[in-house]
Amino acid sequence: MLSLELIAVVSGAACVAGLLLAVVALVGTRRPRGSRPGGGSGLDRLWRGPGGTPSEQRSYQALLLAALVAGALAFLLTGLPVVGLLVAVAVPGTPWLFGVGKAEQRAIARIEAVGEWTRRLKDVSNTGQGLQQSIIGTIGSVPPGVEDEVRLLAARLQAGWVARSALLAFADEIADPVCDQVVAALILHLSDRGERLGDVLGSIASAASAEVATRREIEAKRTQPRFAVRFLTGMTLATLAYGLINTEYIKPYGTPVGQVVMAALGAAFIALLAWVRSMSQPQRPARFLPAPDPSEVIA
Repeated sequence: MLSLELIAVVSGAACVAGLLLAVVALVGTRRPRGSRPGGGSGLDRLWRGPGGTPSEQRSYQALLLAALVAGALAFLLTGLPVVGLLVAVAVPGTPWLFGVGKAEQRAIARIEAVGEWTRRLKDVSNTGQGLQQSIIGTIGSVPPGVEDEVRLLAARLQAGWVARSALLAFADEIADPVCDQVVAALILHLSDRGERLGDVLGSIASAASAEVATRREIEAKRTQPRFAVRFLTGMTLATLAYGLINTEYIKPYGTPVGQVVMAALGAAFIALLAWVRSMSQPQRPARFLPAPDPSEVIA
């Protein structure tokens, strides 16, 4: 009896995995920023996920395994492959839907950190040090939101990178127009060596504070649609849980036609949730600085 249950679980996992791979083959996977186009097979990209750091990749892989296990168990309980697929999609989809707004909150906190770092860079540069030494001098007092990026910028300058390329790489990692303004002022200072750098940095820091205040006000107005996303997500999870507990509830979908209908309804509802989530997300601000040229990195 135990062996039959094990075979059923393995078969369910294989069925759900096959359906997930079919979905991936149709819609593709999001490639991490900075990775080479076409690098690795589709399965390799699916396993590595969109994470840019090892910890993010491990979290993604654990979530992927949990999705396969949950989908297999759902298939075992109901005998319906579409239910297993929906449960497997719900495992990574739930934190994605409940986490709506967190990316923008992190972006706002990062802009605030950029403004604070700009003020500190202004204070250090007013002591008469050069730009490179001023940037290195701010390492000990970098705000937490951009600490890694500033330390990497200083390390690149110390390693002999061209200052312009190092600054462009820094702006590319922050990926926000406010940081682009700071980097543009620093790049212009490299060519003209003007004496008003401190005044320019002070103005940009003040503008960053105003930008943070504006974005936070807009975020407060997006509370209602984001609550709708979380409410719909909770109702969906409750419906799935009830269907798993009470198999009579989903018994009409047990036929092949019923499975097709369930798949269509599930896809439509997932699309609805994604659409409502997208309405509560701000548009990505346009940047004006280019990416660094790899051929001009080292002096």
